[in-house]
Amino acid sequence: MLSRQVFFSKRNTTSVNSYTIRTASLFDGHELSGPSAVTVTDGVITGVEPASTELGESSADNVVDLGPDSCLLPGLIDSHVHLAFDAGPDPVSSLQRIDDTELLAGMRTAADSMLRAGITTVRDLGDRGYLAVALGEEFRRHSHLGPEILSAGPPLTTPLGHCHFFGGEVEGAEGLRQAVRERHARGCAVVKIMASGGNMTSESVAPHVSQYGLDDLRVVVDEAHRLGLPVAAHAHGVTAIMEAVEAGVDTLEHVSFLTEAGSRPDPEALAAVAESGSFVSLTLGRDPGRPLPDHPAMISQARIILGAFRDLYKMGAKVVLGSDAGIGPFKPHDVLPYAVSDAVDLGFSPLDALASVTSVAARACGVEGRKGRIAVGADADLLAVGGNPVTAPAALRDVRAVFRAGVRVR
Repeated sequence: MLSRQVFFSKRNTTSVNSYTIRTASLFDGHELSGPSAVTVTDGVITGVEPASTELGESSADNVVDLGPDSCLLPGLIDSHVHLAFDAGPDPVSSLQRIDDTELLAGMRTAADSMLRAGITTVRDLGDRGYLAVALGEEFRRHSHLGPEILSAGPPLTTPLGHCHFFGGEVEGAEGLRQAVRERHARGCAVVKIMASGGNMTSESVAPHVSQYGLDDLRVVVDEAHRLGLPVAAHAHGVTAIMEAVEAGVDTLEHVSFLTEAGSRPDPEALAAVAESGSFVSLTLGRDPGRPLPDHPAMISQARIILGAFRDLYKMGAKVVLGSDAGIGPFKPHDVLPYAVSDAVDLGFSPLDALASVTSVAARACGVEGRKGRIAVGADADLLAVGGNPVTAPAALRDVRAVFRAGVRVR
């Protein structure tokens, strides 16, 4: 891991560390503007204004000039990651054969790769032993070492259900309530429930089959909301999706609209999701240089599923992008910028695609105001890239600088 230090070390002896970043263009989480100056003081944005002089003319020791082709954005937010998976060919087996010390070391490495890609906030939707909570606490004490982690802990799943190896097996109304309370007590930022089966767990029901019914989902949502926690529902099957919507979950993960006969996103189901109060977390993004997983049924349905994603966007659904990073070689932990390009290819406007990993993602993850925007009072989690990510989303992969809580880490 690279050594991290405050960018202007000569100011470390004082109580205030303040500097100004100058950029050729700026995306503030909502709109793109021209040359701008962003002032950072003690890790918080304290000023945003148009640049008053040409880039390259300033030489003050408290000015970071990003150059004439630069764009400054809020640090990216990945709404769906798994730091505990190693992005290898068999991440489940890898997870099961190592102890917690080795697993935590791998999670640190994964988090560092995300931070260096400009992903400064991650929502971890499944770990073992609350290790992501522990890592998040570590990064809260030393924010320059990794992204802010919003952890779900072990996801709620049925006995031998999807991702049961994380240790979150639970059934029955009282068991579910106690599981939600435990996650609240352990410091989780969100509750994850496996409403349907999944592809990575051979013992679970098929992805289109529900693991929990409507009553169970309502118990979890009611208890989580009573404690101030949002609920994320893994939902591939049509029934699971519709019941999660009815139960009032905060985010719907995957939304593949699977049935026994394949993906069937009928207009009524699409409308119900788009018109619901739930955010729709589309798990897009893959490294095109790495092999796809060996799930023939899912691959054969990809065109239909992607069409459903396009329809949900056009229908006005509240869409955020999560990468599902870690689940295989095609999903390395720094893959989120590819998800933005994928969304634009599906028909998203570039501004909406960028908002879905910044300002809208901040709302979905419960960190609106602090994250996902460049505005006075927000955390100085910032990404600088070369080029214009609105006209060329691939520019997100040309990283020039990353700041985490005001500290330049790249």
